[in-house]
Amino acid sequence: MTTASTPLKPYSREWLLSDRPASRGQARLGRAYVIWRRFSENRLALAGLGIIFALVLVAIFADVLSPHSAVQGDLRNARLLPPGSAGYLLGSDDQGRDILSRLIHGSRLTLFVVVLVAIIAAPVGLIVGTVAGYAGGWVDAVLMRITDIFLAFPKLVLALALVAALGPGIENAVLAIAITSWPPCARIARAETMTFRHSDFIAAVQLMGASPWRIVLKHVMPLCMSSLIVRVTLDMAGIILTAAGLGFLGLGAQPPLPEWGAMIASGRRFILDQWWVAAMPGIAILIVSLGFNLLGDGLRDALDPKEAGQ
Repeated sequence: MTTASTPLKPYSREWLLSDRPASRGQARLGRAYVIWRRFSENRLALAGLGIIFALVLVAIFADVLSPHSAVQGDLRNARLLPPGSAGYLLGSDDQGRDILSRLIHGSRLTLFVVVLVAIIAAPVGLIVGTVAGYAGGWVDAVLMRITDIFLAFPKLVLALALVAALGPGIENAVLAIAITSWPPCARIARAETMTFRHSDFIAAVQLMGASPWRIVLKHVMPLCMSSLIVRVTLDMAGIILTAAGLGFLGLGAQPPLPEWGAMIASGRRFILDQWWVAAMPGIAILIVSLGFNLLGDGLRDALDPKEAGQ
């Protein structure tokens, strides 16, 4: 055991795992290190993280990686070329556009939808759930009945109705998906809040004179973040599929934007003979959705407080 005469080196393994942290920073770094160590033991979770990291890199360097234009094609010489053709690794579509280049640039639209939906839906769900769980009574009843109304509709059907009312477009699609994505977050946050709203540390904060809003913002919401992060990560696959469904129906990103769902819609006419036109964006959706699911499963195991003592 380390004594006071042999101080721990900052950021060393022993310093991070110390059961007597000297500061909040050390405690937080130690907690992060433990979470990462549990997460890194899951090879499938690391594979999911690698897929998402690769998606981000592809989106950032899309202009460098794409061999051709994503919106302009060569109708005369490059229409419906099979995969492996000269200059067209994944083939070309009916407009003579390189499918690989469109997939690469489409990753930007996918990340755009995922990030914006998470930024909008997660805070709304967190606020609604924590306020309902902490306040209880009629506030809880009203907020949860509103949540139940949104949960009563299938996500894609409700998103279709909202986009039909707002008009087609990627921005309206993001807003519609966000409106349908916050209720599960609210349910998770409410359940977490109700487990500790009568706990001793909440009572101590109340005795110190903290207002209900300060308790919710400073003490309740941080405790709900782990479960919320896991839920949002697992929902990413559903968000991608919903966005692709809207694009497939012509209500998401509009041509000539290289949105993966719209690419599948344009390629369904050639599915029997030129299968690659619809199959390649479908495979891209499958891989990215799988990556988010694997990442979410790994985060769920790593952030589970029941695993902390094992």
